Amino acid sequence: MIRLQRISTADGFLYEYMEQLITTAFPPEEYRPLGELRLYTDSKPHFHNNIIFHHDTPVGFITYWDFGKFYYVEHFAVDPAQRNGGHGKNVLSHLCQLLQHPIVLEVETPEEEMAQRRINFYRRQGFVLWEKPYLQPPYRPEDNYLPMLLMAYGDLECERDFESVKEHIYREVYNIKG
Repeated sequence: MIRLQRISTADGFLYEYMEQLITTAFPPEEYRPLGELRLYTDSKPHFHNNIIFHHDTPVGFITYWDFGKFYYVEHFAVDPAQRNGGHGKNVLSHLCQLLQHPIVLEVETPEEEMAQRRINFYRRQGFVLWEKPYLQPPYRPEDNYLPMLLMAYGDLECERDFESVKEHIYREVYNIKG
């Protein structure tokens, strides 16, 4: 039984769990500074920061943005101690049913085995890889754009929707105008 629980910084233990997991699951250039993440969590209504529970045990976290026409999953990680138990697959299945709109996420380019495995994992859950070059904007001024790819679930097509999806993500998530 998987459930998502939206959190705020006031949820002390759960918020600390999420911060600890994001800093171990992602390199610093792949998540916003923690102070900014706290601000977004508490002040942006269309940004959802969720702890993933299996029954009553926290097993990971997922953050996503509600853009009306589609959802953008910014971060998704299962606790290393809880991996290989089917939680990732169950979370995505639950999320796809829960959100009822297309879902977009970024993945690393398939140059390394782990990136290939991640892409294949999302493919098995019904996501389609958009093989159009995409650069993830930096979270910090001193960092560079990162070559990534987008994957989509639901009624979105790369040829038709890539530019508008990219523009929306750039503007809302990374604060890049125009």
